[in-house]
Amino acid sequence: MRFWEKLSLRARLGLLYAALLAISVVVVGGYSYWNIWQLFIRNKSCHIRARAKPVIEHWLRDNGLAKADSSLSPLKSQTALLLARDLTSRDTVAIIVNRKGDIIANGKRLPEEPVAPAPDEQYLRRALSGENEVTYRGQVKGKPVLVMLIPLRPHPASARVFGVVQMSTTLADIKAILFRHGAMLVSLMAIILILGITTGFWLIGISLRDLQGLLASCNQISRGNFSKVVSVKNRHDEIGQLALSFNHMLEKLEAAFASQRRFVANAAHELMTPLTGLRGSLEVLLRGAQDDPAAIARLSRGMYKEVNRLIRLCEQLLGLSRLENTVNVCKQPLVLSEFFDDFIARARLLAGERSVVLQPGVDARISADPDLLQQVLLNLLSNALRYSATETLIVISWKLLPQEVEIRVSDQGQGIDAEILPHIFEPFYQGKSVVVSGEKGIGLGLSLAKAMVEAHQGTIRITSEPGEGTTVYFTLPLQ
Repeated sequence: MRFWEKLSLRARLGLLYAALLAISVVVVGGYSYWNIWQLFIRNKSCHIRARAKPVIEHWLRDNGLAKADSSLSPLKSQTALLLARDLTSRDTVAIIVNRKGDIIANGKRLPEEPVAPAPDEQYLRRALSGENEVTYRGQVKGKPVLVMLIPLRPHPASARVFGVVQMSTTLADIKAILFRHGAMLVSLMAIILILGITTGFWLIGISLRDLQGLLASCNQISRGNFSKVVSVKNRHDEIGQLALSFNHMLEKLEAAFASQRRFVANAAHELMTPLTGLRGSLEVLLRGAQDDPAAIARLSRGMYKEVNRLIRLCEQLLGLSRLENTVNVCKQPLVLSEFFDDFIARARLLAGERSVVLQPGVDARISADPDLLQQVLLNLLSNALRYSATETLIVISWKLLPQEVEIRVSDQGQGIDAEILPHIFEPFYQGKSVVVSGEKGIGLGLSLAKAMVEAHQGTIRITSEPGEGTTVYFTLPLQ
């Protein structure tokens, strides 16, 4: 087992293929050899029996035994000897056995004629009981012979048997033919095995070549290089599909690491802005501004503002990390109409002079965390208010889909450029949109909204046209 584990995948597949091919070839070759052997035996037996039948019928008529159906006629040695000699030839010898199992005639006369084997009692009893097709293989002086037993009866329809003709012939000619056939079969099997195993190892090597590319790419990834893409020739087999999936995963990993680098850089930038302001204010205080009450009040308000910004940033970052585990989501049944009746009142207070319109759809019950759902809508509403003019509408609506509900937040603001949309949900990502109302955010609102929606096993997407407005769609599962 340890030896097998030390082998490479190519060696294992090659050995398995070679073993299966060898077993298949041996089984097919052995079965073919056995069938041909049986065919020769059957043909030879049928030929000898067919040649003996008219001789036996003629002998029965000549000796008046064809009509002896009323009683068993004992065989006489002289009469049986004539039949045995008529049935004996250069390659076949016949002997006659009476009802008692005694040999009463032997057809061998010439030295070149074969020697008859002694009758086998087991098969002889079967023939004496009336069984016609009794054939078996015996031995004479260590050489195989084919033995056939033919019951002697007055006529074919008679049930009375008064003797048995045993005819035996050598199998040397069949063995010679089968030896040549076996030698040819072994040679052919050897050629098939050599060519099959060689071709199999070659094909396995070609098939596993792409795996070597995958291994090289993995080594490059371990060194931090994500640009090594695996090229495959056959994209339809399992290895080709694996390579395509690996390349797709590589692209995702590269995008994830790039997003992580941007996240770290943006987080550091967002943290440095308030920290720089705090350091500047403290430096002014340390240089003697503590004697000026107006300066202290101004600097204190600025530092308070920057500290609040840091606290808000940390809270949102903690919210992102907390939402990575869906255990923190406390779902409960919610009726959409009741939830939005409560939310729209709060949304209009937040909007102030802005117009927030609710367009209700078919009422339904969903399974969601009400606090998180409210936070998602507030984040989307805050963005809509920040980038929309005062006289425009903000519309909140929903509609039922199979197994889920789709909620929409639409504005008529300046819209989002097409090159910004793929990155809009990345943490700290901020486009070049101009803030119409209020201060610019820190770039975590949409990231939080996406994390909250996905924590509910939902999806979120954005469509936007520059100058026409933006619509955010997110889905939640029905109860």
